[in-house]
Amino acid sequence: MTTRDSAPAPIFSERVYSNVGNPPLIELLDIGCSRLLDVGCGAGDNAVLVKSRCAQCDVVGITRSSAEAEIAQGRMAHCWVFDIEGDLPGPLATQVFDALVFSHVLEHLRDPAVVLERFARLLRSGGQVLIAIPNVLFWRTRLQFVLGRFEYQSTGTLDDTHLRFFTYYTADRYLLSKASDLKMTYKSVTGSVPLWVLRRYVLPRKWSDCIDRWASRRWPNLFGGQVLIEAVKQ
Repeated sequence: MTTRDSAPAPIFSERVYSNVGNPPLIELLDIGCSRLLDVGCGAGDNAVLVKSRCAQCDVVGITRSSAEAEIAQGRMAHCWVFDIEGDLPGPLATQVFDALVFSHVLEHLRDPAVVLERFARLLRSGGQVLIAIPNVLFWRTRLQFVLGRFEYQSTGTLDDTHLRFFTYYTADRYLLSKASDLKMTYKSVTGSVPLWVLRRYVLPRKWSDCIDRWASRRWPNLFGGQVLIEAVKQ
């Protein structure tokens, strides 16, 4: 991975986040969702997952990267390009959505609670907010800290564009603190246990997956790599 020391991080208008999306988060989406706003949509990978779950859903995205928008446009109805910490474009500010998705975007912001509160105004009563955020106290990061290492990377928990860090216990308390009309209805984690050689050569895949799920439920702040939060607008 590229580190801060070896190469400068690309500016937002050039950086492209592209992956397989976030299936555990999108699985929380109500099947009946007809309009969804993906805030920080990257290259539109979550839009593909949303359409596979809710074929009728009209997906709109927002990114700060024009390079991402070029890719995302082919995967959703429309992709806005602007800084979500600024004012909303007029045509967007008057729209209403059934669901908002913030998948690994809030940790990049100066004041994510304010941004979440502002976007919650676009949500209909009873609509969902789905949030995914990295857990800085995941065992891999803890191990780095114990070894005296704190090195920014181009992706992951210590992404060089992350401005805020959260744990399983602090994420919802902080992020929902300003949006008084949002009520958390679900919180969980996805993660893994350091099985190392056992995972690679000994245990069947379904066994290691079962261990991961059990340990993540039992000790979410240790084995949870990402925190998943669902909130509903009252």
